[in-house]
Amino acid sequence: MPPRFSAFAVVILCALPALMTFDVPARAQQAKGSVTGLPLPRYVSLKSSAVNLREGPSKDHATKWIYQRIGLPVEIIAEFATWRRIRDSEGADGWVLHSLLSGKRTALVQPWKKDAPPLPLRARPDKDANLTAKLAPGVIANVKKCDEGWCRLQGSGFDGYMQQNDLWGVYPGEKVE
Repeated sequence: MPPRFSAFAVVILCALPALMTFDVPARAQQAKGSVTGLPLPRYVSLKSSAVNLREGPSKDHATKWIYQRIGLPVEIIAEFATWRRIRDSEGADGWVLHSLLSGKRTALVQPWKKDAPPLPLRARPDKDANLTAKLAPGVIANVKKCDEGWCRLQGSGFDGYMQQNDLWGVYPGEKVE
């Protein structure tokens, strides 16, 4: 006897190939926050040197983690009243008060390669340009602009360009002005 499917199951099975063709990151970039109307997800940075990451959107929820790196880039993935759900470069997520976040753009240099050698920072957005500095994985840099695969970074004692795909805190191909 052949298996029986409900009409709902047949519709889902027929629609599945079409659903799988959507570009999830492009679709995610088009979402808007329910509170601010700004794009979700989006990158911001921590405004304070002590930011509690909570299990839920209120002070009644337990603190999962305390971030202690001012300027750390994080990604806002949801909004609820004065709370923002964020994700860090290691994939941890939770809720923080919006007042502890800044729109100032920063990036982490290759946080996924903790023991890798420092990466070159160039005088111009060109892999053959003069070296201005070398930045170790995990360094936080201010993002001044990104275009055509390169970002201009500044920080204490450095200023120059790095390839965008070596950074966490900017989306691939994102233009930052």
